Amino acid sequence: MIRNAAVFCASSNGVNPVYLEAAVELGLILAQQNIGLIYGGANVGLMKAVAESSLLHGGRVVGIIPEVLVDLEIAHRGLTELHITTNMHTRKAMMGELADAFLVLPGGFGTFEEMFEVLTWQTLRLHQKPTILININGFYDKLLDFLDHCVTEGVLKPHARENLQVVPSVSAILGLLNPEE
Repeated sequence: MIRNAAVFCASSNGVNPVYLEAAVELGLILAQQNIGLIYGGANVGLMKAVAESSLLHGGRVVGIIPEVLVDLEIAHRGLTELHITTNMHTRKAMMGELADAFLVLPGGFGTFEEMFEVLTWQTLRLHQKPTILININGFYDKLLDFLDHCVTEGVLKPHARENLQVVPSVSAILGLLNPEE
């Protein structure tokens, strides 16, 4: 049962408006499904958009932000809960503990790092929580090609690659979140 989902995404909006639209849609869907949002706690970019949308539609939003980013990313002070951690490692550990699933929207190094860390944890059997990459407008196509290349080259096991579920749109996550309902 997925009660809380961590969302990894950019602290900017990107150049294509479909990314912002996807973040807003994801916040709405999480609120409608009564799934709490766990995210990086920022008040900027796609991070802000998913949080604001969830809050607007009555969702529960928990932000987790390290001290170093409180001023840089402008911590969102209007959340259900805001946790300020001492560092990035503590932030990610707390997100991992609170989340029942991990959802990935477009993003950069931070988003990649968070996604790959939870996938690594899953490969090491530290959790069995779903990791779902929402491949808006083919944003991650080249990364997915590279991961398939890693499997072909024998440096990534096929079962580990399969841990990353991929959907083309936000609405496509509905069948993956709490499918028994």
